[in-house]
Amino acid sequence: MPTGTVKFVEPGGRYGFISRDDKQPKVFVHIDAVLEAGYTELRKHQRWSFELVEGRNGRIKAGDLTLLPD
Repeated sequence: MPTGTVKFVEPGGRYGFISRDDKQPKVFVHIDAVLEAGYTELRKHQRWSFELVEGRNGRIKAGDLTLLPD
């Protein structure tokens, strides 16, 4: 399961990008995935583990999120 750190969050907090620890390309994350994981917000510098899932538009995004301890 890949891990990474949120490096960008859209000002409204609806989506962001996770910089992966394995140096692969950044991955999109939507607030819906955060809410499904039981959390209420996406913040810069949070660390997550995640699965790569295909979105409705066919692009890869982060899903099945788990917040990692600081």
